[in-house]
Amino acid sequence: MPSHAGTPLIEVAGLNRVYRRPRASLTRPGAPVHALRDVSLTVRRGERHGIVGESGSGKSTLLRLICALDQPTSGSIRFDGQEITGRPERALRFLRENLQIVFQDPMSSLDPRMRVRDLVAEPLTALGLPAGDRVAELLEAVGLPAGAADRYPHQFSGGQRQRIAIARALAPRPKVLVADEPVSALDVSVRGQILNLLADLVDELGLTLVFVSHDLSVVRHVCETVAVMSGGRIVETGPVDDVWAAPAHPYTRELLRAVPTLEGLL
Repeated sequence: MPSHAGTPLIEVAGLNRVYRRPRASLTRPGAPVHALRDVSLTVRRGERHGIVGESGSGKSTLLRLICALDQPTSGSIRFDGQEITGRPERALRFLRENLQIVFQDPMSSLDPRMRVRDLVAEPLTALGLPAGDRVAELLEAVGLPAGAADRYPHQFSGGQRQRIAIARALAPRPKVLVADEPVSALDVSVRGQILNLLADLVDELGLTLVFVSHDLSVVRHVCETVAVMSGGRIVETGPVDDVWAAPAHPYTRELLRAVPTLEGLL
């Protein structure tokens, strides 16, 4: 994969996120939980950047902050040169248009009462953008027949539902596609298909990809660079092939030994 020396699109600097556990008593506040500790990260325009770590590593918290679904305790997040931390939702339209998310479980992220046509068009409707022929174009792009538009999510397999979710995320023509464990809820037999589809679409549409997973082999298949997270910190970062071949941090080596790979299926 080519390296990208373009301008930064996402800049995370000194990010901390502290939560409070429930109160143990009326007089004692809940203990603090440090979900993120001084995290800094740069994703350049056109780059495929992976974030990998086990459950509790902080990767999901980092993702929510980048997507402005939560606010940091301290630190800065800039998107395309604009600060997004501390902004009210009404001031984040530029982010909602340019950054879209594909979630882990397509069945829970798709309203079962809506037809596929309306699901895919929903981001356009929310942003006040015309749908036109966009739904048909997107279904074709993700390998679904035009007739799928009139059906409901429960009428599709898990892999097909994730294709619908990808089409929905691409509807507003974003600059950045964020994929949050997009294949972990799918059968092993279809994971490779979805990963290949994502990689092809990122290339064809010139997108920037932020891909979150617990499996370094999955990240290696679609990403150029990777940040390895443990205990709320980034413990290692670099070109994914270099990290795969010669991991520098003990946690990365443990991650490689412990997690099954998809080799031979992709």
